[in-house]
Amino acid sequence: MKRCTETTVAMLTPPGRGAVAVLSVEGPQASELVQSFFRPQGMSSLIDRPLMRIVYGRWGSDPAEDVIVCRRNEQCVEVHCHGGQSAMRRIIDDLLNRDSREESWHHWVAGHESSAIRAAARQELARATTARSAEILLDQFDGALEAAVRGIVQLIEERCDDLSAVAARIEILLDRAPLGLHLTQPWRVVVAGPPNVGKSSLVNALVGYQRTIVFDQPGTTRDVVTALTALSGWPIEFCDTAGWRNSNDPLETAGVQRAMQQAGTADCLLLMFDLSQPWTNEQQQLVDQWPQAIIVHNKCDLAKADHRAKDEETSVVTSTITGEGIDLLTRKIVQHLVPIDPAPRTAVPFTVAQVERLQAATAALKAVDAPAARRHLLALLASA
Repeated sequence: MKRCTETTVAMLTPPGRGAVAVLSVEGPQASELVQSFFRPQGMSSLIDRPLMRIVYGRWGSDPAEDVIVCRRNEQCVEVHCHGGQSAMRRIIDDLLNRDSREESWHHWVAGHESSAIRAAARQELARATTARSAEILLDQFDGALEAAVRGIVQLIEERCDDLSAVAARIEILLDRAPLGLHLTQPWRVVVAGPPNVGKSSLVNALVGYQRTIVFDQPGTTRDVVTALTALSGWPIEFCDTAGWRNSNDPLETAGVQRAMQQAGTADCLLLMFDLSQPWTNEQQQLVDQWPQAIIVHNKCDLAKADHRAKDEETSVVTSTITGEGIDLLTRKIVQHLVPIDPAPRTAVPFTVAQVERLQAATAALKAVDAPAARRHLLALLASA
């Protein structure tokens, strides 16, 4: 917990419209500063009221703003006002005009947590979009990652002659890093393949609403169309791309090039084909070119024969019209992205800085430099 040497004001609720906004005023002159603008209901002044007492009153004049104020301690006052930029900004500007300094909520959080990992987890929790992501981040806030790192530091101190055990424990954490980094940044799933195989219809079926335009003419999708959703509690961004084919249309050619770029950077690639059409050498070449892709054979409701590559053991047969295979495809996507769902209270690194420190510690261990590995791990605890 920080000790304030100057008076600061921080906005603790997100910007934008809302019913209530919360400001924190902290520092040696916090109570006096707030009292200079706040007129409490009743006779006694704010400073004369007991700590932790909720006080209703008016802020400023012409016009006055209804607010609720609470002195949380001798150096911290919370001001609750109407939500929205106007009321909140007015109060902040009043305070800034009296020698206070505005502080971001990120800095405010960093100064009010007992460790850097707790502070980072609290900040990321504000960005979590699913309950599952929030659960894992809450475990890190409650000490799962910090305990794991401190345990590794202790192992270095106790067994400096056996660094393989230390490296193995760091590797376990690094194996969970892709999951941790996607707790607030969605996984990117790109849907690609030839024109008119049902890519846009599939994206609409997976996200549950009409996100992309569906038309039976090839080349309808020219740019990358994205849609956010959640599968099994994991945040996912689906990317619908232009159909892969040769074209004399410069606009369509640009769309195909962008689709190829998206496929190359995807966390998961769905390579989609039309099951009602014969399998071709060109399609097999695409499958061979993208061996990590999940192969989707769509339009099974129209197929009169099994037009699939015979070695596709992991392919999925779907119909975006009847819904057949969509649930199976969803499970395969989740399994591809999250092969192992972490148990409760599992340590998971969740920021780039944490991952870089773990990687640096691993490099130090490979160089048989246990003290350097220990320094990197302690730095992770200090600058997560």
